[in-house]
Amino acid sequence: MASSIRKHFERVSAAQAAADAGDQPMNGDEYELKLAQYLEDYRRLKSIQSVERKIEVKREILPNYAEYVAGVLESGQGAQDEVLMRVMLWRIDIGDIDGALAIARYAIAHDLDPGEQFQRSTPAILVEESADQALALPDDDDSLLDALVEIDTLTADADMHDQIRAKLHKALGNGHRARGDLNEALAAFQRALELNERVGVKKDIERLERDMKNASDQGQT
Repeated sequence: MASSIRKHFERVSAAQAAADAGDQPMNGDEYELKLAQYLEDYRRLKSIQSVERKIEVKREILPNYAEYVAGVLESGQGAQDEVLMRVMLWRIDIGDIDGALAIARYAIAHDLDPGEQFQRSTPAILVEESADQALALPDDDDSLLDALVEIDTLTADADMHDQIRAKLHKALGNGHRARGDLNEALAAFQRALELNERVGVKKDIERLERDMKNASDQGQT
């Protein structure tokens, strides 16, 4: 019971802090407490060399930020928030694209910066890191397709390198193909190639065009 009460308090406190901050950087006791926790977790992660182990630790610590994030998203008005942005990135790192999207919608709507240490914008990070997660999946896995479609729409007006956008369209092509949406897959692969001729989809396009032609020929016989 105490745990649920504590969670409720943390969520309400975060919501109040976000509302009080308005569009200025986050501040206040609740934020400072969560920032201190984040910095401790960040130092712990920096001390780990294994990427696999880092992901395990991120899965372990992320629930500690759930109520804080929920509160900020509930009442936030666009305050710059280092903790919130790092949680979004950690969500992507563990493959929880849906969890990252919940934050990304808010972050992009309010043009939040991912932090000084990053060379890319929030939309560019969301696109590239999510596409990388999807491209690592088996060819028959379409589990991230719906999230990728939303990411494409969410970031449509954002400026980023063509190579990053091409990677997203390649991942979209893989997802559509796995789901059996061959026309959508072909269009996505073709768009990826337009954006970056080295993205690695030429054979995918050739194979799809051949398969679609064979299917069409069989339908006419």
